[in-house]
Amino acid sequence: MQPTAPLLRRLRRLALTTKQVNGGYYKGTGSGSMGEHTKYGGYKIDYQKVRTYVVPEGLKDFKLTPFVTKNMEPLKGDFEGDPKGGLSGDRYLERWKQENGMD
Repeated sequence: MQPTAPLLRRLRRLALTTKQVNGGYYKGTGSGSMGEHTKYGGYKIDYQKVRTYVVPEGLKDFKLTPFVTKNMEPLKGDFEGDPKGGLSGDRYLERWKQENGMD
């Protein structure tokens, strides 16, 4: 069974997978090697290959911030009178019956 011509055109625009190409194609993960295997089964790290990331200077004074506010206080659930707190199955079933009725 062959896919239709319009479907084939869409498939060609997507990234290649190892199933679409004959042998010899290896996609990999982009991690790269950081050393070499020894003949005794160990691994020797080559520090010339190790990636290092340099933090830019003045990062603390940077004006842009992440999308998470630093002023938010942690929220606590209201589980008064329940010895198990939020882990109580009875509390869950009671609320489910309130919202969905008796089934």
